[in-house]
Formats: sequence, structure tokens, C-alpha cells
Amino acid sequence: MGLIIRILISAVAVYIASQFIPGITVNGFGAAIIVAIVLGLLNAFLKPILVLLTIPITILTLGLFYLVINVIMVYLADSLVAGFDVSGFFAALLFSIVVSIVTWIIDAVVN
Repeated sequence: MGLIIRILISAVAVYIASQFIPGITVNGFGAAIIVAIVLGLLNAFLKPILVLLTIPITILTLGLFYLVINVIMVYLADSLVAGFDVSGFFAALLFSIVVSIVTWIIDAVVN
């Protein structure tokens, strides 16, 4: 039950972010749920590998390259999910930041 709630919280965050960030399009709440699931899977399986492979550049940039990894995850979700469109690096960057913040706030309120 907790997993379903977390997916729904993430989907709400995705949908809210898409409403306020120009360059991000989500075609309905169903697509937002799929985006949340895909981002969750990418972050669980692929992101740790990318973080490990990019440790030197992440250290050199004082952790800022971690944001680039988040943008890569958003672009991968864009390519995998129909009904989700990202147009531009800064839109993807802002999207990843907003989704993280909104998810954190909603999760704190719910729990």
C-alpha cells in the first residue's frame, strides 16, 4: 500500500510541475502516473550506476553534475513515455528540482 501512495504522490508532483514549467507537457494524470513509475524505476536501477561512473566529475564540480544526472533521467523518461514531452535542458532541470521539492513536501504532510 505504501508503494502505491508514493507513486501517487510522485504523480501529483509530476502533474503539478508540468502545469507550471514551460517546456514540460504531460497529457493527463494517467501519463503523470506512468512518468512517476518510469522515473522511479530509472532512479532505482540506472541512476546509481551513472552516479558511480561519474564520481570524478561530480567531485570536480562540487556535486553540481548530480543535477545533470537528474536531467538525464528526465530525458530518458521523456523518450520512454508517450504523453510526456520535455523541450529543453533548463525545463528538464527545473522539472527535476520542482518534482523533488513537491514530492518531499507532500510526503512530509502525508506521513
